[in-house]
Amino acid sequence: MKTVLIVDDAAFMRLSIRKMLEKNGYEVVGEAENGLVAVEKYMELQPDIVTMDITMKDMNGLEALKAIMERDKKANIIMVSAMGQEAMVKDAVLSGAKGFIVKPFRKRPLSRPWRNSKVW
Repeated sequence: MKTVLIVDDAAFMRLSIRKMLEKNGYEVVGEAENGLVAVEKYMELQPDIVTMDITMKDMNGLEALKAIMERDKKANIIMVSAMGQEAMVKDAVLSGAKGFIVKPFRKRPLSRPWRNSKVW
């Protein structure tokens, strides 16, 4: 079973992503509310996959992505972005993100990238 770290500043979004992933057979091993905590938890938990929100306080998702990629070039990070953040998504992919999901999303589209990607 693939392990996942969910990173989002909104508790309801973390819960929503957790429910969808667990329903699709993934094990959520941790959650983080900002990029600083995400980097610490990534190093501690070594998850197979990270879902990373872009806009967060203290350290945003792009900064956290870059910090994790500096430590582990093989990290599998999927960015979760709001509509209108195309430039940030492009920067994230160029910085090592394996893909992105645009929110708001419905349950069915969220599970599709997991199944169609080599990461999952």
